[in-house]
Amino acid sequence: MSFTDYSFVEKAENRKRVNFPGHKEVLKFLNEFAEDYGIIESIRFNSEVVRVEQVEFEGNRWVVRSKTDEFSSEELFDAVVICNGHHTIPRIANIPGINNWPGKQMHSHNYRVPEPFMNQASPLLIGDGPSGLDICQDIATVAKQVHLSARSSEAEVSKLGNSANIWNHSKIDHVDESGVVSFLDGSSIHADIILHCTGYKYDFPFLETNGIISVDHEDRAVGPLYKHVFPPKLSPCLSFVGIPYQTIVFLTHELQAKWIAQVLSGKVILPSEKMMLVDVADHNRHLEEDGIPKHHTHCLHPHELEYMDWIAAQVGMPPVGADLKEMYWSVYKCASVVGYDCCRDVWDIENFTQWSF
Repeated sequence: MSFTDYSFVEKAENRKRVNFPGHKEVLKFLNEFAEDYGIIESIRFNSEVVRVEQVEFEGNRWVVRSKTDEFSSEELFDAVVICNGHHTIPRIANIPGINNWPGKQMHSHNYRVPEPFMNQASPLLIGDGPSGLDICQDIATVAKQVHLSARSSEAEVSKLGNSANIWNHSKIDHVDESGVVSFLDGSSIHADIILHCTGYKYDFPFLETNGIISVDHEDRAVGPLYKHVFPPKLSPCLSFVGIPYQTIVFLTHELQAKWIAQVLSGKVILPSEKMMLVDVADHNRHLEEDGIPKHHTHCLHPHELEYMDWIAAQVGMPPVGADLKEMYWSVYKCASVVGYDCCRDVWDIENFTQWSF
């Protein structure tokens, strides 16, 4: 999670390595990064961007409208970089009967601390990805029992890893007005609350491109984007940082930002619009040929390191270090063997080569 010029370890308390830092430590690291590099002075806080569109008759310039509680403003820019990521607009699971279900619902986006779940009998989390697994183990420290519904229809009712009070279930079949949740395997529970750990939508409500860029909310795809960054017809004056997922997030974002900066400064030249569109078409065709659903358009795994090395080459940086690559795949393999819920207990950075098989 370090940047190339800003080490997570060096900023850790007493410079002690923490294999799996919590969200407070990550926030502290990012705040210190912003302070040390003077980024805070360049941020306009409490100001909402409400419109970004090309200036009519000036195709290479953009008008940005923003507002605060006190006033609105309109400014012209030569280039715009969209960096709001894709972790803001929640995706909610489409469950038969959910409109008549009497219990409470929330999304992982709104989760903060486990205390509101104190002594609840049966909270149910939907989604066995990182957020679902992290939150269910957090809630299990205060709730009597926690239930986790996996994405797979083949999952069986079982205890989750080493947890004494977390139960794993298959995909939900339906819920009803009595508060009962029924699973595809025929089992059922009575849930107090449903917590959707079901990801997010790509959403740029402020961006107007006259249809040049499309955002598919259901399939979670933005396009066309060359290498997930530049829209061919509008580059280089419009670009995106943070669209891909399943990658080494901080380093990927850093490399994308460096690439954009060098393109805008003229140090790096992009291919022609035609060549970029061909590359996008090739990417989409390969996904289709490999049977990969459209909603994985921006998933980099298992080629995330190749992607980062490619961008690094564009900006004259060395490829991702061999140690980091080995560590990354070591953790990934460890998780696939013992499960994401147990990986943190058994993975040891001092001896991570034991998992390199």
